[in-house]
Amino acid sequence: MDFDIPPDLVELQLRIRRFIADEVIPLESDPRRTAHGPSEELRRDLVARARRAGLLSPQVAREYGGLALSHVGRAIAFEEAGYSLLGPIALNVSAPDEGNMHLLEAIARPAHKERWLRPLAAGEIRSCFCMTEPEPGAGSDPSMLMTTATRDGEHYVINGGKWFITGADGAAFAIIMARADDDGATMFLSDMNAPGIAVERSMWSLDTCFPGGHGVVRFDNLRVPSDDILGELGQGFRYAQVRLSPARLTHCMRWLGAARRAHDIAVDYARRRHAFGKPIGEHEGVGFMLADNEIDLHVARLAIWHCAWVLDRGELALHASSRAKVIVSEAVGRVADRCVQVLGGQGVTGETIVARIFADLRAFRIYDGPSEVHRWSIAKRILRGARSGGTAPAPPAA
Repeated sequence: MDFDIPPDLVELQLRIRRFIADEVIPLESDPRRTAHGPSEELRRDLVARARRAGLLSPQVAREYGGLALSHVGRAIAFEEAGYSLLGPIALNVSAPDEGNMHLLEAIARPAHKERWLRPLAAGEIRSCFCMTEPEPGAGSDPSMLMTTATRDGEHYVINGGKWFITGADGAAFAIIMARADDDGATMFLSDMNAPGIAVERSMWSLDTCFPGGHGVVRFDNLRVPSDDILGELGQGFRYAQVRLSPARLTHCMRWLGAARRAHDIAVDYARRRHAFGKPIGEHEGVGFMLADNEIDLHVARLAIWHCAWVLDRGELALHASSRAKVIVSEAVGRVADRCVQVLGGQGVTGETIVARIFADLRAFRIYDGPSEVHRWSIAKRILRGARSGGTAPAPPAA
């Protein structure tokens, strides 16, 4: 692996860093931020700023207005975007849209790309990915999929329920996972204003960074034309891995940026705040926490870059993405927790953004597969005697 950043990516890194500092961080106290994420008005404001800066959707193909970044390029760009919780929204690299763009680019037919991918990449609309179901349906175990799609002439009729659907409220379209008759799990595309789709409610959640929050969605005799199957009939689980392997990694990239922001704030405070005759950072109790933060951030970045390198070699990287997901989600969680401790009273208030980062980060150990499921998958691979490489079966997201 070559750890030198190419000059063009260094330039992009600095451009994004300046953009986040000048255009995005000043909006973090904007009243258009809600308990269920930034309002649509604020999202469009942020997207317009990134568009003017030439930084919108850098991960997508140039054909759709992006910069066609490699996975290593995304690691650099997305970390910089994540330095503000609003940054990924501004650059249009936030979940679930970023993962949906990747999936549509990879497997959608040309008509679907024009209908849904192009406006999504332009930041004109949002989307959602409808997979997780209430008990007894699919969660960490996708084989428990309960939502059905029954063939009726040239349509499929979809019935079932989903929850924890990020961005459902306000999304323009959905990618829906359903069990199609005897053909198995299949992905369907549908506009969210189609008859038969209802967002029943938005769930209260610890995190507040995703536009539209997390919704409960019902499908009651939703009719989807057979032409709007995404990819091939019965290949839903395979396509889920096409989406989820890089999507796990891009979550890691963005949250690394947020954890770095919390660390920077804690370091600045540890230099300025005095107690017992000297800056608190010079006391070992605080200084060691900052040192551990530096270690965790470094290890997390190495895990991300390795997995990105594997993906850029053309491998599916399921094992590497599972490993990176566990390493990074737990490392950045520790970093945020230590930053709260270093800041003391300020760490549990809105005086800085650290408390918000801490709360939003906590969910990352659960979504896209909880750490325990990824460890279970890695352990099974170890017991089979498989080499520790890039490709291996790994759990789909919850």
